[in-house]
Amino acid sequence: QVQLVESGGDSVQAGGSLTLSCAASGYIFGSYCMGWFRQVPGKEREGVATIYADGGSIDYADSVKGRFIISQDNAKNTVYLQMNSLKPEDTAMYYCAYRRAYCVTPASWRASWQSNYWGRGTQVTVSS
Repeated sequence: QVQLVESGGDSVQAGGSLTLSCAASGYIFGSYCMGWFRQVPGKEREGVATIYADGGSIDYADSVKGRFIISQDNAKNTVYLQMNSLKPEDTAMYYCAYRRAYCVTPASWRASWQSNYWGRGTQVTVSS
């Protein structure tokens, strides 16, 4: 089993920055992909960014490219999402995800896959 705990969500003004953290524990080894998703009420959970176990396969949804940066600290089993130039449309619940497989693109990573592990989420609110 894998446990994921997100933190760092907050309310900020447009143009501001936030860094989310995801602390992973449990059976984490070998080939796996970690990522960030976000969801607003009434919409599907969408992939935002991905990173492979070795720090490769970094990819972003088009809506956040150039503004968000995903990174990881393997010694701490923690993945980060640095969010810059935040916009009101970035307002959402942000979830950390883990899947014991090679990464696919954020757009291809389906939230419905049973192989996904999820954290409980952290709320990001961006006001104009």
